Amino acid sequence: MSKLEQVLVLDPPSDLRFKGPFTDVVTTSLTLKNPSDKRVCFKVKTTAPRRYCVRPNSGIIDAGVIVTISVMLQPFDYDPNEKSKHKFMVQSIFAPPNESELDAMWKDVKPDDLMDSKLRCVFDLPSENNKVKDVEGSSDVAVQNSSKAADGPVVAAASSKTVSASVDDSEMKKLSEECKRLQAEMGKLTDENRQLKDDGVRMRRAAQHSDHMTSNQTGSSSSSMMQHTTAASLPSLLVVIAAIFIGFFIGKFVL
Repeated sequence: MSKLEQVLVLDPPSDLRFKGPFTDVVTTSLTLKNPSDKRVCFKVKTTAPRRYCVRPNSGIIDAGVIVTISVMLQPFDYDPNEKSKHKFMVQSIFAPPNESELDAMWKDVKPDDLMDSKLRCVFDLPSENNKVKDVEGSSDVAVQNSSKAADGPVVAAASSKTVSASVDDSEMKKLSEECKRLQAEMGKLTDENRQLKDDGVRMRRAAQHSDHMTSNQTGSSSSSMMQHTTAASLPSLLVVIAAIFIGFFIGKFVL
């Protein structure tokens, strides 16, 4: 029995082209179309699995549906003298009635039921002429944009000036209000500072007056105590003097 012909329609059909430079990831697309009236399972394989990332790399395509596959080439050092030997293969089979058997189906698939298509990888590095054209095209676009900007209507410039003026006015109003608020706060702080100074002066005066009163009370109490002591010792002195005189007179008369 001959091998089945690929039921899926591939685009591109034979080559996967990757356009450099290859210092970053380069992505190309592969579309798979199912023109049949049956569901088809597919799987994408490559000879260099570490160099490529394929999303999705397998799945089921319903009848009449197109699926886009993204093939991403990882960065590498490109050598123009080295020919690419990387290849891809798209395998397909008609989907079984029960989708839960897909894994087992790919393992136990018969070669006669398997359909496949092969594609080779082609690396295209931009030539110097293409680079010059790209640079010229970008410079032309920049010149056109600058000329359009220079020939722009005066109304746009005037409107931009008006907008900037309105923005400046609003900013000036905000700054003026902020200055007024700061001045009010400074006046309030000055009043509070003056009040604190007055309170400190009053407290010092009260303390000095209290000390003066205490010293006066101490002096008056000591003087009163001295007067009391003097008054208390005066009668005793008089008694002694009287006793001396009496003794003198008595002695004179006796003798």
